[in-house]
Amino acid sequence: MTRKLTAIATNHYDVIIIGSGMGGLVTATQLAAKGAKVLVLEKYLIPGGSAGYFEREGYRFDVGASMIFGFGNEGTTNLLTRALDAVNVSIETIPDPVQIHYHLPNNLELKVHKNYDKFIDELTKKFPHEQVGIRRFYDECWKVFNCLNVMELLSLEEPRYLMRVFFQHPLACLGLVKYLPQNAGDIARRYINDPELLKFIDMECYCWSVVPADKTPMINAGMVFSDRHYGGINYPKGGVGTIAEKLVEGLEQFGGEIQYKARVTNILMEKGKAVGVRLADGKEYRAKRIVSNATRWDTFEKLLPNNTIPKKEEKWQQRYEKSPSFLSLHLGVKSNVLPIGTECHHILLEQWETMEDEQGTIFVSIPTLLDPSLAPKDHHIIHTFTPSYMKEWQGLSSQEYKHKKEEAASHLIERLETIFPGLIKGLDYQEVGTPRTHRRFLGRDQGTYGPIPSRKLPGLLGMPFNRTVIPGLYCVGDSTFPGQGLNAVAFSGFACGHRIAVDLGL
Repeated sequence: MTRKLTAIATNHYDVIIIGSGMGGLVTATQLAAKGAKVLVLEKYLIPGGSAGYFEREGYRFDVGASMIFGFGNEGTTNLLTRALDAVNVSIETIPDPVQIHYHLPNNLELKVHKNYDKFIDELTKKFPHEQVGIRRFYDECWKVFNCLNVMELLSLEEPRYLMRVFFQHPLACLGLVKYLPQNAGDIARRYINDPELLKFIDMECYCWSVVPADKTPMINAGMVFSDRHYGGINYPKGGVGTIAEKLVEGLEQFGGEIQYKARVTNILMEKGKAVGVRLADGKEYRAKRIVSNATRWDTFEKLLPNNTIPKKEEKWQQRYEKSPSFLSLHLGVKSNVLPIGTECHHILLEQWETMEDEQGTIFVSIPTLLDPSLAPKDHHIIHTFTPSYMKEWQGLSSQEYKHKKEEAASHLIERLETIFPGLIKGLDYQEVGTPRTHRRFLGRDQGTYGPIPSRKLPGLLGMPFNRTVIPGLYCVGDSTFPGQGLNAVAFSGFACGHRIAVDLGL
């Protein structure tokens, strides 16, 4: 049996969580399910953060990407399913038979099918001279995934858990230790020589890590490159925002609370320990443990008194930098724009050397191909986003800002016309978001997607866990192990919840 902790006062909790992104919500629900008194404070009107939604003229748009890992019923890497199960809620999902349809330089067109052998065969046809290397690289990714997929994924900074897992799965643990200091690019070059194929591997990593293979930890690559064929890509019916809504429903069923329009401005400290938070309206709440689902930059540079940055965080900031934000284009289009057989997710790049440039790579999601209920009848959503930096959008007057957004949108649509001819004539609705939009609504420094290595690092060894050097303060989300992506931040939520539960004696 779990022991339910008692609150000292109505404004005192066991755990306060700043932000209702996916990492924060998984932490909250894990702890509430164990009997903790939990309060989630969210600055916006709805939960989810980057996994939220908004509605316009009959369209329900996902804020972020629609390519969702973490559902399914087998193994241990189906973390979204497990998070929902923990608080007795569930979501109907729709399987996607293709992860991505790539449109790349030199007419390199191919699809990443859920069927692993079908994908390998299609890639091999493009690079027949690399048949052996292709199979060996992706099979090596499976070795990583198979190690992860036999063990319960909890806090790697909790000794008893590590000891238990090691005795239960010694070979899997040793396998993961081997890959911890390695990056995907190191493994790829071990087996592959063709420069263009190596650039394709870079894109395979960049499309979710926002860095090429040399900077992408092999642990993360092994998870993504294998789970897309194992659990697959599954879209939640009703849109990505339903995941957060369901987690909130489960949180409240287990006695947890969430407050909206509750912007935290300060983490309260006493005798060097985090003991509570202060809101913009002056209200204060106390808790035994404080969790920040903000970025580490926002946490240590804005929320803490005197903006004192611990030495350990300074070292982390030397190793990692802010990734770009995104220029997002949310379109409503007539359904006849998309030919029969169009896939849900696409990536477009015209020149390899511009992959990491401002507005270089274009990501496309068309979730209405899986769930037509998200748009009016005979219409589709086309959500397009491309990397963009805050510096490109600062120092502009309102009119200049509006004009620049319109120009950027027109340019993106022109590029999309190469894969969706007739798109311009089929437009029904258009809305543009910039890094300034991401900063405003998601509360992320510079609107960043998350941290990326500032130089080549040894795999995941430099990524921090949930505990911080400040007693009572924890971090969760993409600024903690294992990094970016919905399933990855769910992992961080499981780990954070487990670590705090142990610390509180639950």
